[in-house]
Amino acid sequence: MIDAGFWRGRRVLVTGHTGFKGAWLTLWLHALGAEVHGFASPPPTTPSLFELARIDELVPTTTGDVRALSEVQAAVDAARPEVVFHLAAQALVNRSLTDPLGTYSVNVLGTVNLLEALRGATRDVAAVVCVTSDKCYVNRDWDWGYRENDELGGLDPYSSSKACQELVAASYRDAVMGDDIGIATARAGNVIGGGDWAEHRLVPDVMQAAVDGRAVTIRNPHSVRPWQHVLNPLSGYVCLAERLARAGRAFAEAWNFSPPVEEARSVSWLVESLRRRWPGGLSVHEAPGANDPHEARLVKLDASKARERLGWTPHWSLDRGVEAIVDWYGAYREGRDLRDVTLHQINAFGR
Repeated sequence: MIDAGFWRGRRVLVTGHTGFKGAWLTLWLHALGAEVHGFASPPPTTPSLFELARIDELVPTTTGDVRALSEVQAAVDAARPEVVFHLAAQALVNRSLTDPLGTYSVNVLGTVNLLEALRGATRDVAAVVCVTSDKCYVNRDWDWGYRENDELGGLDPYSSSKACQELVAASYRDAVMGDDIGIATARAGNVIGGGDWAEHRLVPDVMQAAVDGRAVTIRNPHSVRPWQHVLNPLSGYVCLAERLARAGRAFAEAWNFSPPVEEARSVSWLVESLRRRWPGGLSVHEAPGANDPHEARLVKLDASKARERLGWTPHWSLDRGVEAIVDWYGAYREGRDLRDVTLHQINAFGR
């Protein structure tokens, strides 16, 4: 599915490479032989996969704020990218409720700044993949998956900022840059994996409690999500970038990357799967909070377009992904080399 030869020596810019998904992607592209340059603010959490895997030893980095056009331009100039993956974002729903201005500034203005900086580099750039979210759709608690042409929107600032990001990318693609650069957006279901330490997210909360040997409280046990190991959607992003670089506007549109609709699972199902596999077990308490911020009861995506036109399918089942998560955090607890562990899982995924 992924052509390693395409990436060998390819100049790539990854924004947000200090974050969870960005760090996994950067390690994978580096392993494929790409010349990766990262642009991001400092790691958003402590600990972080970026620091634990010592990614700063592998790829040059421009540290900066995506809200500052001059800093984004400096990163583009330094990287001279042929392919760009835009993952820099404020990615937490709860934080968006306390800081809506910061959320819109990073997610919307940050995307504008990147695309504006790339306008002057069109002779080099062949493909841009802007990573948004499954939250970009108006949520109607449908039992079938949202498709790429369904209505965009969002109740909370994070979700609506991701819908805005979709509109920005489409406008630059269709009206500003024309045929110069292939710009696509990628909407992934709930992404989980080792090395995630974000606050108020299910897997980090559960696994941190497991590592610490304490109980964990679950707020929304019956919510259903399209959980998937991080390597599944990242493989889709990489495949999409290859197609954009080779065929341009034929693939310059929005894409869902998600497990099959029927494989979406509840929060309680995922927690029980993690608890059952964790050595020594884990104490779990369910305490739904009436005053917690609103969360959609049901989110599912339809990724049939990616399967039919890109030939992409989720390579790891959710069970296999949960197994990899437990192995990763177990290695963290044991003090093992997390770069080696992460690369081992990337290699295992490719087999």
